[in-house]
Amino acid sequence: MSQVQFQVRDGMRMAFDVAIPMDDGVVMRADVYLPLEAGRYPVVLTYGPYAKGLSFQEGNPGAWNHLIQHNPEVLEGSSNLYQSWELVDPEKWVPDGYALVRVDSRGTGRSPGFVDPWSPRETQDLYACVEWCGVQPWSNEKVGLNGISYYAMNAWQVASLKPKHLSAICAWEGASDYYREATFHGGIMSGFLSNWFPRAVHRAQHGCGERGSRSQVTGELVCGPETLPEEVLAQNRIDIERWMLEHALDGPAHKARSPRLDLIEVPVLSAANWGGQGLHTRGNFEGFLAVSSKEKWLEAHGGAHWESFYTNYGIALQKKFFGHFLKGEDTGMSSHPKVTLQVRHVDHYEERAEQEWPLARTQWTRFYFDPVSGSLTQNAPQFTGSIAYEAQSDGLMFLSAPLQAPMEITGPSAVKLKLSSSTSDADVFVVLRVFRPDGREVTFHGSNDPRTPIGMGWLRASHRKLDAQKSLPYRPYHTHDEVQALTPQVPVDLDVEVWPTCIVIPKGFRFGVSIRGRDYESMGEPLTVPGFKYTLTGVGPFVHDHPVNRPSDVFHNTVHLHFKDEEQPYILLPIIAQN
Repeated sequence: MSQVQFQVRDGMRMAFDVAIPMDDGVVMRADVYLPLEAGRYPVVLTYGPYAKGLSFQEGNPGAWNHLIQHNPEVLEGSSNLYQSWELVDPEKWVPDGYALVRVDSRGTGRSPGFVDPWSPRETQDLYACVEWCGVQPWSNEKVGLNGISYYAMNAWQVASLKPKHLSAICAWEGASDYYREATFHGGIMSGFLSNWFPRAVHRAQHGCGERGSRSQVTGELVCGPETLPEEVLAQNRIDIERWMLEHALDGPAHKARSPRLDLIEVPVLSAANWGGQGLHTRGNFEGFLAVSSKEKWLEAHGGAHWESFYTNYGIALQKKFFGHFLKGEDTGMSSHPKVTLQVRHVDHYEERAEQEWPLARTQWTRFYFDPVSGSLTQNAPQFTGSIAYEAQSDGLMFLSAPLQAPMEITGPSAVKLKLSSSTSDADVFVVLRVFRPDGREVTFHGSNDPRTPIGMGWLRASHRKLDAQKSLPYRPYHTHDEVQALTPQVPVDLDVEVWPTCIVIPKGFRFGVSIRGRDYESMGEPLTVPGFKYTLTGVGPFVHDHPVNRPSDVFHNTVHLHFKDEEQPYILLPIIAQN
């Protein structure tokens, strides 16, 4: 590293395309940003597939414009020349005494190799990068991982391998279970990765060369100097859609791409997004609960997933955490509340300190589905029989009465059903919703869609098998290790996990539960947003409509919801008493 030539620009020393050799001979390429004064600094490291030389502004203009329109503070104190998607801004970190290292992951940007996101090979690469950073002459031997989504996901993974120099991780909105959060929801194939991979990674693949962009910092091609034929590029990357179709159950292949959370011992800051239904919610709560770290914190917020990370609020929290564990400063992190919730109201958020998750004072409350009135009630209905819906319809809706006082729902939920199908299977989509007194639905700008409902859950009936050791009354855990086909018209019991949420519902509003056989769709026409290469209907890219995974002869079916004596269907909600 001593032979690397650093240049001085914008108050930093920087070097580009620094070589980091891997154990198989492939060389990863990194950009390094250091303070002007020579010294040994804590390292904030990232390793990912979006091309380190591609600017945020060029690569994701719609997200950038949203970010600076709603949070103009992002523009302050920085030229924004070095802004990159889902990463920290060097101009806001390096002057504060941090070294930043950005690595193009294998096969992307300026790094050659085969592209295989979150694979064991990638995790080993990241491990090597951590250890490389820890022994550089400008490093204080303490390395932290910080970034959104992709960078949070591989932070969980490598932390479970315990690299010597890894000292802390900030996992900001990142899944921690590859099967249950990234590829399949309740056993139903999610359309996210097959949408994300071609629009976000193909364009950044090493070998795109002249077909790719040029760095606004260096002027070099962000995907390497060589321009390879499309057929060669295709051979150099995983077919992620085919991989998912071939691995429709949880097993060794998925587990190899998921962290062993119980093996993680470094300090953890886990930041979740209430609106991240589909990818950016469950994993942060599950990760916080499952890691063995003695020093761990949970934060939960709302808004777009590229938003709060870059705000003064987000940066202050990250620096409070890393300042303590990477720099040894008394930042107040040791007395920081273990849980910080940005409690969601219909028109604002209120910060609240807590000490545990789920909240100890939660009043776990059953709300039964009344088939006669279509209502939600705390009294089990006296009804025996069934009601039907077509899977491709809007399904069934059960609504509460107008609230007589504000009501807070904060935590995970679970739905208990007895269901039969006209075919050998059925997909169940549960949507937790809130309605104004005039009947209009309350939605929020979620992590990936501006009209996201307050909660969602999914389950394929043939995947109903539970893991008795891991299941909780409010968070059923399915094994997803075998298919238990239905006998047409024969009811089965289902426990549907609904991902964690938070909402204070005002007096006079109603809450409701939809039981459907297809994805939620928000009221109004689908949206097309500049920079988004998918139509927005309320679930962002997290659609469940793959024709191979959901053949119409099975899933365009008729479903019956059954009611009998002590087996009345209900949702178990986490009600928090109002002060």
